[in-house]
Amino acid sequence: MVGWCEEAVVLLRRPAVAEMAVDVLLCAVPIWAAVMIGLAVGWSWRPRWTGLLFLGLRSRLRILWLWVPPGPRGPEALARLHRALRLLRRAQAPLLRIPPPPPQRQAPGQSHLPRGSCRRGPGRRRTIFEGEQDTVTEKDLEHLLQLLDNKESGDTARQNLMERTTSNMTYKAWRREPEEGPIMYCSRTIFEDATPELVRDFFWDGDFRLKWDPMLAYSKTLDEFPQSGATIVHWIKKFPFFCSDREYIFGGRIWESGKTYYCVTKGVPYPSLPKKEKPRRVELYFSSWRIRAVQSPKHVGQQSACEVTLVHYEDMGIPKDVARVAVRHGMWGAVKKLQSGFRAYQQMRDTENTLSHSAIMARVTTKISITDSDGPLDQDSSMADETSDEDGSSQAVQHGFDWKWVVVGGAVAAVCVLNTGLVGKVLLLGAARRQAKK
Repeated sequence: MVGWCEEAVVLLRRPAVAEMAVDVLLCAVPIWAAVMIGLAVGWSWRPRWTGLLFLGLRSRLRILWLWVPPGPRGPEALARLHRALRLLRRAQAPLLRIPPPPPQRQAPGQSHLPRGSCRRGPGRRRTIFEGEQDTVTEKDLEHLLQLLDNKESGDTARQNLMERTTSNMTYKAWRREPEEGPIMYCSRTIFEDATPELVRDFFWDGDFRLKWDPMLAYSKTLDEFPQSGATIVHWIKKFPFFCSDREYIFGGRIWESGKTYYCVTKGVPYPSLPKKEKPRRVELYFSSWRIRAVQSPKHVGQQSACEVTLVHYEDMGIPKDVARVAVRHGMWGAVKKLQSGFRAYQQMRDTENTLSHSAIMARVTTKISITDSDGPLDQDSSMADETSDEDGSSQAVQHGFDWKWVVVGGAVAAVCVLNTGLVGKVLLLGAARRQAKK
């Protein structure tokens, strides 16, 4: 018995079992969605005799209520009791009234702002942070450069996630799973007919991001440092209903080397906004990218395209298996929203002559000299270290949502309505088939 329990514990600790459990949940969503759609359609197409039956039952209940004799349980007694309670409440109101507290005297020079508010101004910024050493520094830039050159990834293999090409965009994504810390995601995006300056302004504009990113619910710039262009931004992102929203407070800064821009953002402490239970704050956060002009894949010999190499990792407080499956299923949808948002921003900049405040701050960069070297992230995705176990997952992401599962889910839902005992069997069978394909 003890040996069987130990084998069961070892089996449950395997990452494949956790992924299978998440896949079971994801398969259950379209099935029950089909069940609810079937119930709605069945109720709208119900026969007329069901309405007559409902009217008959309602008339019977009304007749029974009229036959209730007046007494302690009758409507008249309830009305009298309600009036008595109202009179008693009015009589006790003066006795229960609590006098207001005396006004507090403010010390000389104390601010009249309400508690919890934040006043913008140079003096206020310097009282929160002693200087720019608390935001993004050159060490963070060196960290980004080492990640681009694959000097801090260790011996972890690069796993291919997705590779897609559209009429005006090329996208490739990888991931690395270190032994300690969160999963690291890397991507390489090439925008056709785009300049590095425009892409830099687009990624730095948090107000415009609210228009195209459905996950971003709130964005506000807390502090700015005009000398270096560093900023501190407050974000709140929407998460699914089974997870609480996430809160981000990160600092950002841009370095410029020739026509190449290194945009670094990382989580920073902010004493003026203490932690709350909801939304949950993400402290370990690093999301940085390199922007530079490259040769267009369509127009040979012309550097009319812009390349964005992103390195991102964060600790959202979600198990790695769940986060891995969520990213795998939602990556391409997020990339398509990014593409449409950038084209809308490009059209807006063509029609408007004035720059936004975020675009003006994005132009305040720190000039440096860095020799660009094509690291492993710039090479072709068909390398030997790409594992074959991700082929099925990348294919699933490339083709997007498979609508045949809706049809299958509807058929299974119809069978489950007749025999509810088949729900567990169908879910386990579907999960086993998907695991066998992997």
